[in-house]
Amino acid sequence: MAGTDPVKGRIRCSICPAPSIIRFRDTDRQLCAEHFSANLKERIKKTISDHTMINPGDRIAVALSGGKDSTALLLLLTDIVPAYDGVTLVAVTIDEGISGYRSDTIRSAEKIAQETGVEHIITSFSGLFGKDLDEILKGREERACSICGILRRKALASAAQSAGAIKLATGHNLNDEAQSVLMNTMRGDLVRFIRDSGSDSGGCFIPRIKPLMDISEKEIAVYLMSMDRFPDLPECPYTRYALRAEVRSRLSTLEFRHPGTMRNLVTGKERLASILAGIPLGGAINRCTECGEPCSGTVCQTFRLIDTVLK
Repeated sequence: MAGTDPVKGRIRCSICPAPSIIRFRDTDRQLCAEHFSANLKERIKKTISDHTMINPGDRIAVALSGGKDSTALLLLLTDIVPAYDGVTLVAVTIDEGISGYRSDTIRSAEKIAQETGVEHIITSFSGLFGKDLDEILKGREERACSICGILRRKALASAAQSAGAIKLATGHNLNDEAQSVLMNTMRGDLVRFIRDSGSDSGGCFIPRIKPLMDISEKEIAVYLMSMDRFPDLPECPYTRYALRAEVRSRLSTLEFRHPGTMRNLVTGKERLASILAGIPLGGAINRCTECGEPCSGTVCQTFRLIDTVLK
């Protein structure tokens, strides 16, 4: 158990005399910077191993927005992947074209990629789709996150493929995963509720891996601050239109009042997915007649969006 330093009144680490930087409320455990960093890395390694996220020889594209989650992801993967023979990383950043926001995050992404020595590729909405996000969203601001989400997924897949990657690593954390479970439940979307973006697709698309999926947003922030790496960046101006923003706020309150809520949501989703494994819920995977990407119909979401929004 942690104690108090009688000289300075500091809370000590539960393992050593060093001052604590984080408290785990479920176990009332305190950890110093060194022991917290070691604990974090071991848990991420376990997540990677349990879900077979990385194999020898993989070339992995790391989605690097420049924000805290993707910054932590790149830092941690550059430390972890040397244990796997022949694994290489390439950072991919998508410039959606958001005035007063994206230029700062791109500079942050460029800085961390340079510091880690990881190859860095930047792809823009304007280059791929002919317009930047601000232009696309004129008069459609309330649809910002759904439109951006579709185009961003396409842009990341395109950048990863161009980089020769066979997997795409994203910085989704425990909070993100729990929010998605709750949002898909609210929408009654069973397919998205249980869908595993990292599962084998028979070559239809690049599988996504989420090494931070068991790590909370708070832990990521503490890790970055302990390393003096926390990026001080503006928030996306379109966030206020997102359902996720409201779900995030309410779920954070529930987690504070009832520790373990987020973990229970994700665990429940995983159990249901295991029960329903092998049962076809979303129909056959087809190839888009426009671009050849996998889709449930004849044309993928991206090209449906191009027809209705970008023309």
